[in-house]
Amino acid sequence: MNEIEFGWITNYIARGDVRIESMIASNEHMLDTIQGTFSTLWFDDHFMKDGAPLLESWTTLAYLAGKYPAFKLGTAVLSQSYRNPALLAKMMSSLQFLTGGRYIAGIGAGWKEDEYLAYGYEFPPLKTRFDQLEEVLLILRAMWHNSPATFKGKYHQIEEADCEPLPSPPPPLLIGGGGEKRTLRLVAQYADWMNLPFATPDVFRHKLQVLRRHCDDVGRNMDDIKKTAWLYLYITPDGAEPAPISGDRFVMYGTPARIGEQLQEYVDLGVEHFMLRFVDFPELHGAESFVSHVAPHLRKG
Repeated sequence: MNEIEFGWITNYIARGDVRIESMIASNEHMLDTIQGTFSTLWFDDHFMKDGAPLLESWTTLAYLAGKYPAFKLGTAVLSQSYRNPALLAKMMSSLQFLTGGRYIAGIGAGWKEDEYLAYGYEFPPLKTRFDQLEEVLLILRAMWHNSPATFKGKYHQIEEADCEPLPSPPPPLLIGGGGEKRTLRLVAQYADWMNLPFATPDVFRHKLQVLRRHCDDVGRNMDDIKKTAWLYLYITPDGAEPAPISGDRFVMYGTPARIGEQLQEYVDLGVEHFMLRFVDFPELHGAESFVSHVAPHLRKG
């Protein structure tokens, strides 16, 4: 079996009566716990959630890139709407250069309407957002490989845009989501990594079948795309079921042995990298149990 990698989905939001300063300390305690077992840190891209104090993802990512040089860092995923695509290409290129190649460029079409409207962004129909995403992907690729770069699309245009120093190598492009018509098609066309959130093994298996068909259509070797899964874990000694979480999202729960068995199902499907969020955070019991009793067994062939 290939080496399995683990990433932690950071959590810089202070819900309820928790202070944001306390959450920052909790994240740092978590990073100390997982360092050496986890290789990546991941940041979702939101500006507001239920009125709770929340740190902006790109600023926090850049800060932690300097503070924790042992980790690669990725966005899962940036909304393509929130930043000018040429500026985004330059930001990503600069971070890749400054970190010595530790950035993974995760991006998606965008979906959180209340956030768009609150911050003054237009919220176009889903088809338009996907068309915009494709143009953004083309601009990122153009600016990372050619300087200066020119692109003229329906929604975005650049003219002799300079992106020196060119990133070497360019950041891996990750596209998040499991939409079968557009998202997985864009993965087949452009992505180095794919990420499917909150999916059971059966759902993941089906989505991989869809991705394979798209890869066949565009002449892409599916083996060239790294398969990653975003999962919520609840690990307890007795395997207790957790309380439901917002959005009725799939939560994998059980004893450490049972969690290992369930994760092995994804590994057998071809998953190489897990992005994990522990339901009991800011407590560290789940993460400590994973590091001690789950991860070492998944790494064995």
